[in-house]
Amino acid sequence: MKNNPLFYSAALILFIFSVIIFSFTEAFYSFIESTSIWVREIFGEFYLWLGLACVLFLLIIAFSKYGRIRLGNSPPQFDRLSWIAMLYSAGMGAGILLRAVQEPVFMYQNPPLKTAYPNDIIALEFTFYQWGFTAWAFYGIFALFIGYSLFIRKNNILLGTSLPQLKKIKGIPQSIDLLTILTTVFGLVAAIGLGTTQIEGGISHLLAKEPGTLWMVIGLVFIICLLAFISAYAGVEKGIKRISNWNIYITVALLIFVFVQNDIIEILTQFLTATWYYLKDFFQLSLAIGDFNPGKQFLTDWTYYYWAFWLAWAPFTGIFIARISQGRSIREMILGVLILPSLGSFLWFSVFGTSSFEIIENMAAYNGEFSDVFTSVFKFFESFPLSNFTNIVTVLLLMSFLVTSVDSAIYVLSMFSDKGNENPKKKYRLVWAALILIFSEAIILLGNVKPESDVLDAMQKFLIIGSLPFAIFTALMMLLFVIEIRKKH
Repeated sequence: MKNNPLFYSAALILFIFSVIIFSFTEAFYSFIESTSIWVREIFGEFYLWLGLACVLFLLIIAFSKYGRIRLGNSPPQFDRLSWIAMLYSAGMGAGILLRAVQEPVFMYQNPPLKTAYPNDIIALEFTFYQWGFTAWAFYGIFALFIGYSLFIRKNNILLGTSLPQLKKIKGIPQSIDLLTILTTVFGLVAAIGLGTTQIEGGISHLLAKEPGTLWMVIGLVFIICLLAFISAYAGVEKGIKRISNWNIYITVALLIFVFVQNDIIEILTQFLTATWYYLKDFFQLSLAIGDFNPGKQFLTDWTYYYWAFWLAWAPFTGIFIARISQGRSIREMILGVLILPSLGSFLWFSVFGTSSFEIIENMAAYNGEFSDVFTSVFKFFESFPLSNFTNIVTVLLLMSFLVTSVDSAIYVLSMFSDKGNENPKKKYRLVWAALILIFSEAIILLGNVKPESDVLDAMQKFLIIGSLPFAIFTALMMLLFVIEIRKKH
């Protein structure tokens, strides 16, 4: 690891950052809180325009002559099912379990739009909007940049050198790569914290005890990081691919389990109707126009937050998608990333959302049973047979999804640390697994030591701040990519 300034700079900044958080917790939290709100208020509309631009840009590239360009000369490394499983596990994963019930129910109880549509359709449509094409377009943009750089220009996988124009500006490539590493680590800490908290909530629910056991969360973080390291150490083919495939099989099984025990016709009708409205209203939703403007406060709390979160995750997720897309055409990669995961998410939220609406309607009185993001899905399964079994499966699936997100990130961080090597040395995978473990445990412990400041929440808000440079960078990269690809093709 000698002569590796990028790795050592990232490690040093993470260490200094940890010291600052521990020494000035309350001041740090206040700064992050106010700055993240400022970013969302000032740049929120820019995020909306950028999201729409990314979707349109990718579709234009896909259906143009450039869509026929193949990423490398070799056949695809992975079969289509494994490819979809890996990109979905890395890109969404545990989030669909975290929000499966809570988000559609919130939208159902608090309709964000003032249209003539029924509340259940509005709830599903707006949930689709926040988990649909725009989220995957952010990932797809970076996958396109990196895939083209890696397999067409024969460059390395480093984001800072993905286009030749970037190399000409001194210090810019290194700064981009460093920012990508730091944002990835902060995103992972937030994901690990959220994921392990939900897993602990599920285990506590099964044991009929109050959630919030610190030692259990600490133990879960260790297990997740250990399994992620083993998977990343084994490599994409042996580790990440196998776990991702398992995730998809179990996810589909859970989906079918809920689907067949409810009104199938109603669910399919809601799915098709909400999808049609989403497609029809996509432009108005994307720009929050007229009846499709839920108001600045709602946008700030939900859409701006989501867009910033997807953007913060986009560089490392896009790099991973590019890495596993060798041999596919640009058109196949773009359409595969945009459409298939989005439709899968729409069906998922239709099944769980429609079922939860029906459960609420049949209650004598709804008292917010599905309002807690960490326990809502476990309470939801209590309305079905074999609830203990399905909740155990859900806990295991949460762990597995979290492992695939973390091992994908470890792999990408290792590629960055190994100067863009597509198959990074295993010592880097070990070091990054250890650093992520230490940093995650420290943040969780700090949140327990100083409960008056929600440090984990601050880490999530920090992603919003970290996403701003990537938002501006994304707009610039689209322009530079068009100039580059028109010259070459």
